Amino acid sequence: MTPKAHRGEIVAALAAGALFGAGLLVSGMANPAKVLGFLDVFGRWDPSLALVMASAVAVGLAGFGLSAKRAQSVLGLPMRMPAKGSIDRRLILGSVVFGIGWGLAGLCPGPALIAITTGSPGAIAFVVSMLAGMALFEWIRKRGSE
Repeated sequence: MTPKAHRGEIVAALAAGALFGAGLLVSGMANPAKVLGFLDVFGRWDPSLALVMASAVAVGLAGFGLSAKRAQSVLGLPMRMPAKGSIDRRLILGSVVFGIGWGLAGLCPGPALIAITTGSPGAIAFVVSMLAGMALFEWIRKRGSE
């Protein structure tokens, strides 16, 4: 990889991350109260995040559709599409744990990283717990492969 291509990747990743973060802020996804209001379907339900999620799915589908037709990225790198796989126990368990964490805290990993910039104790506790859980998973995974 040439230094120029490396810089291009870094700039593209920075731009994508900044756009994603701005979208989280503008949509309210980094506000746990708004997220919990969306999840409270039997109380004071706030359906506004459904539009955010539907928009994200539409953009994702369009992006994957366009990417599937290309052999190289805009930066000239090979396209690396996710491998299609089956729904297994690990996927279901991970989804359940993610959903429980989202429902309890009103945050998921991306918005939590945005929220820690506010100094929110809840967001900081969430990110520390998330990192501890990731480290625990890696430790268990490595022990299982020995």
